[in-house]
Amino acid sequence: QVQVVESGGGLVQAGGSLTLSCTGSGLRTDLNNMGWFRQAPANEREGVSCIDWRGRNTAYADSVKGRFTISTDNSKNTLYLQMNSLKPEDTAMYYCAAVAMCPTTMPDMRARTNWGQGTQVTVSS
Repeated sequence: QVQVVESGGGLVQAGGSLTLSCTGSGLRTDLNNMGWFRQAPANEREGVSCIDWRGRNTAYADSVKGRFTISTDNSKNTLYLQMNSLKPEDTAMYYCAAVAMCPTTMPDMRARTNWGQGTQVTVSS
């Protein structure tokens, strides 16, 4: 049973940056397509970004394109999300998961692993 752990969230002012990390027991980033999701209060969980198992192809939600960068470090089995130029509307709990397919459109991105606890990102205006 894969269990992911997200970290790196925090409170930041608008325009600031954060880097999220994700590791998973029994989860190899060089064998899985990986993705980031987020869920704001009263909203459904939505796809943010994904990267394929080769680390060659990525996809992003339109709302984060040009500001967020997804990457993996296979030597550490770690997934990252570099978030720059953060906006208050980026405030949400962020989750990672292995995903069925990447690249894909974010509404079609489907998690293949159980959800972790997530990491909270709060952007103040």
